[in-house]
Amino acid sequence: MKTVLVTGGVRGIGLAIAAAFLQKGYRVCVTYSKDEASAQKASAQGLEVYRSSVEKEEDVTALFAKLGGVDILVNNAGVSLFKQIQDTSLEEYENLFAVNMRGAFLCSREASKAMISKKSGLIVNISSVWGEVGGSCESVYSASKAALIGFTKALAKELGYSGIRVNAVSAGVIDTQMNARFSKEDIAALKEEIPMGRIGLGEDIAKAVVFLDENDYITGVDLPVNGGFSII
Repeated sequence: MKTVLVTGGVRGIGLAIAAAFLQKGYRVCVTYSKDEASAQKASAQGLEVYRSSVEKEEDVTALFAKLGGVDILVNNAGVSLFKQIQDTSLEEYENLFAVNMRGAFLCSREASKAMISKKSGLIVNISSVWGEVGGSCESVYSASKAALIGFTKALAKELGYSGIRVNAVSAGVIDTQMNARFSKEDIAALKEEIPMGRIGLGEDIAKAVVFLDENDYITGVDLPVNGGFSII
């Protein structure tokens, strides 16, 4: 039985990904940082739940010591920031990169150790359409997600000879708490920009991640899942 770790997997996109792997019969572990209520609900669904802040090295090393290695790592944990650059503090910048990029680095580093020994494994980084095209008033968030795409491509080259695949899924506008700040008018305007005519669901991202698990000749890709939002 494969072991899957989904960071930030107790709600939203992460929970949808975890549920999809659970349905495939895998052992699925998820992390959370603060949301105890969602963690309890995730545990009740059959997920192994661990409290761990992915931006903290000591938390990540302790987590992997408990898990004993994973076959699939999904770096999903992330935070957003919607602010103009002149109003963004250094603390906000550093916190965003700490979670979105440092967390992916730390988890990938620890996961890769066992994967290299087994000469197999899959790492999927959940990026964003804004990491591909940039988002106004989200310059720091966009930069962190763009960094994640670059990290994905480089790591795929580095680990491919050890039988490990590394891919990214860049999510479009998805119906999650992260996008709850949008008004009904904002959502309606966004739908007009999306060729598929709807906001995405966590399940749309989950299907893409499962696809990358099932096709073992794909590595180093950034797979856009955004209903055509980024078509040029």
